[in-house]
Amino acid sequence: MVRITLILLFFFSCSISYSQTEINWLTLKDVSFIDKWSDEVDAYYYFPTFGPSVKDLEGKEVVIRGYVLPIDPENNFYILSQNPFASCFFCGSAGPESIIELGLKNKKDKFDMDQVVTMKGILRLNKEDIYHCNYILDKAEVVKK
Repeated sequence: MVRITLILLFFFSCSISYSQTEINWLTLKDVSFIDKWSDEVDAYYYFPTFGPSVKDLEGKEVVIRGYVLPIDPENNFYILSQNPFASCFFCGSAGPESIIELGLKNKKDKFDMDQVVTMKGILRLNKEDIYHCNYILDKAEVVKK
């Protein structure tokens, strides 16, 4: 009986340590932005201040569904967006909190414009690097097409 209990506890603890947190785009709105001057590019940029609910997700494996925007497919640069391309952040219809840069686990993955997918990966918050999105999903992979 003790042996069975130990085996069950082992499997239960393994499933907890590999659990994912399902998030939605509303979760990522816990952020505010200020315009700051960047001498490097001689322009103003939005710099984020992440709220507590977003900070709690940093470094955790999350799952989120959205539209894929192939920004530079030859260089494997894709964005996951809350909205399709016609009304995405780049077109002025949303804020920077509505997109996530995808650091794909499998560099051979290819996606079509506005392909709807559910992705999982490790959420990284970017506060300073103006050449990357504020949200980055490292080791990103498709869970569901």
